[in-house]
Formats: sequence, structure tokens, C-alpha cells
Amino acid sequence: MRLIRRRVCTFFIAVYCLFSLYAAYHVFFGRRRQAPAASPRGLRKWAAPARERRGREQSILESEEWNPWEGDEKIEQQQRFKTSFQILNKSTKGKTDLTVQIWGKAAIGMYLWEHIFEGLLDPTDVTAHWREGESIVGRTHYSFITGPAVIPGYFSVDVSNVILILNGREKAKILYATQWLLYAQNLVQIQKLQHLAVVLLGNEYCNNEWINPFLKRNGGSVELLFIIYDSPWINDVDIFQWPLGVATYRNFPVVEASWSMLHDERPYLCNFLGTIYENSSRQTLMNILKQDGNNKLCFVSTREQWQPQETNESLKNYQDALLQSDLTLCPVGVNTECYRIYEACSYGSIPVVEDVMTDGSCGNTSVSHSAPLQLLKSMGAPFIFIKNWKELPAILKKEKTIILQEKIERRRRLLQWYQYFKTELKMKFTNIVESSFLMNNKS
Repeated sequence: MRLIRRRVCTFFIAVYCLFSLYAAYHVFFGRRRQAPAASPRGLRKWAAPARERRGREQSILESEEWNPWEGDEKIEQQQRFKTSFQILNKSTKGKTDLTVQIWGKAAIGMYLWEHIFEGLLDPTDVTAHWREGESIVGRTHYSFITGPAVIPGYFSVDVSNVILILNGREKAKILYATQWLLYAQNLVQIQKLQHLAVVLLGNEYCNNEWINPFLKRNGGSVELLFIIYDSPWINDVDIFQWPLGVATYRNFPVVEASWSMLHDERPYLCNFLGTIYENSSRQTLMNILKQDGNNKLCFVSTREQWQPQETNESLKNYQDALLQSDLTLCPVGVNTECYRIYEACSYGSIPVVEDVMTDGSCGNTSVSHSAPLQLLKSMGAPFIFIKNWKELPAILKKEKTIILQEKIERRRRLLQWYQYFKTELKMKFTNIVESSFLMNNKS
């Protein structure tokens, strides 16, 4: 009797194991219904999540072969990844140690949120009065708000930690930024806010003394300052350098790497579209291009007066120039750092950068001496740096001898570096914020 009972139990256990294996197979390996494909430039609300998009770009950059028959398989894999990503988000939301809200009151905030953090905004309409998004990085849960409706005292503040993004480039912008800082400082004083950091588009001459009284080291409330341009204040303790990025105020988009961007022959050696200032190195550049007829081999379009706004046509022409040129010429303006550098990286066009200090108080930091673009150089930017545009003819002559395969490898290195640059900045930014805000909480 005992033997029969043992055999019956063994049989049921075997059946249970077989059924479990069968169920597991269908859960993890069974075919899933494919999701309808979104239009390539449709509403970003329905676009692939940021990590999925980055994974797709990385596979393009690392893969030498292009298989047009992998579409169905990839869609299915992406659906699985999307589901896993959503589960991961739900599981990590409760595990974050820090909640931070970013108030985007300058266009550079869009570069931080959409390009570096790869975050989405709702609604997608760029003219909306209120836009918001969320993202988790490291141990921090970020929320982002921006738009004309984000006004001091006219929205509820239900967070303890804030990062304020401001423009301090000129007098009118400084006045507006000061109002925001006074508002935020008052919230700290009444203990509505616990921690405050600022990302600042500084003055192109690095004259930013107006913000000094607001820094915590001087009795103010700003614990951390991330500042654009090579400010002499940068010490990597409480003041850090931040990149200028692309011209989001002109609606320069987030660009996804593609096979054609990487592999296609480009019809132009170089490009320059921009303003020619009187008695500037840009005039020298144009003269040098004309001497050897290289202006006919490059995509060149100039104007005598700066225009703050782009038309749809001018933006498309500019994007086409970047996409169709092997090199992008980046002469200095008021400052050495310019949007063009980052925009060229977005399209895999190698920046040729005029590596000279401009007038003003920039440079000579406690970290570096008399050298512009320290952030980019410290992260190994694969650019062509020149001291004088007289070096350009030799560069273009060499460019004519480079075969397509070498150019493809060079583009791949640039696009991979730019993705690395943005990812590293995101993690470094978060580590700094976490170290400061969490450590101060403990103390």
C-alpha cells in the first residue's frame, strides 16, 4: 500500500513539473502580438522609452552589417524590453532615496532634460503653458516642470529639493533669474524647501558676480552651482562646469543615429552656416575658404547680423548641412564654446574647433589654466582643435584622401563618444546632487 502511494505521489509531482515547464516556456518564449509601429517622427509621447531608444542607437553604432529582414523580430524584442522596463520602473520607484524637482526656466533646461536625461514631457506641444515629466536616475526620482505657467508663487510646491535652471547671460535675463532666486531662497528660509541647486547659463565673458550673494558659501541658499562656460569659479566642490549643449531655444531636436547617417557618402567636405562678425576670425575663415576654392566643396551660408529665431526652412537647411558634411567648422564667437559643436556631434560631423581663449574673465580656474572647453577636453572629445584658421587648408587637403570606410569609423567614434558624454554627465550630475543633498540631510 505504501509503495502504491509513493508511486502515485511521484506521478503527480512529475506531471506538475512538466506543466510548470510548459507554462514557463509560453510566458518567456511564446510569441507576443506585435504593437503597431509608430511613425518615425510622430508624437514623442508614444515614442520608445529613452533606454530603448538608446539601445537601438547603440546597436546601429556597433553593428557593421545591416539586415533589412530583422524588422519583425526587433519589434517583438522591443515590446519585451518595454514591458521589462515598465516593471523595472515600478519596482524602483519605491526604492529611491531622494526626490528632486527641476524647475526649467531657461531653454538650456530642455537640453538637460531631453538630451542628457533622455526624458519625455507631457504634453508634447512645445507651446504648452505647462509641461512636466519624470525620470529615475541612480537613487533619485526627478520630476521636471517648465512653461510660461511656472511662475513664482503661482504653483504648489510639494517637494523639499529643487534644481532651478536659469539664464544669466544678459541684464534682462539676470533680473528675471534674480526674482526666481529670491523666491526659492524665501522657501528655504521658511523651511518649505530643504535643498537648492542651480544650473546657470552664465555670461559669455564669465561675469557672473550677481549670483554670488545667493551661494551658500556666501550666506545664501544655493548649495550647488552648475555653470556654463569656463568660469574661473569652477572648483569641482560646489561649483561645476556644465555644457552649453544644442540650441533648444531654436527647437534643435533630439537626433537619433541611423544607418545612413553612419554609412552614407557625404557630398560636402565641411560646412559653416552662421553670422560673420566684423574684424573676427570668422572673416579670416571665409577668406581662407575662398583662396583655394574650398568654399565650393563646403556647405557655406553666411549672414551679417545674428538672428535669434529659426524658420522651419532655415532649421532644415542647417540640419542638412550637418548631415551632409564630414566636418563642421566651429569658429569662436563671443565665447569659444558654441551650440554648433554639440549640434555637429548629433549628426556625426566632426567639429573643427578654434581652440583659443576669447576676451573676458573665462579660464584660469583652480582646475585648469588658460584653456577653453575644459569639460569637453577632460572627457576626451574626438574633435579637430586648431589655433589658427590658416591650418584649415592642410586639414581639407588631407580630408580629400580619406576613404569612406575610415570616415565611417570616425563617425562611429564621434557618435559613441557623444552618447558616452551625455550618459556620464547624467550620472555625474546625479552623484553630485545625491552626495550633497543626502549628506546634508544626515548632518
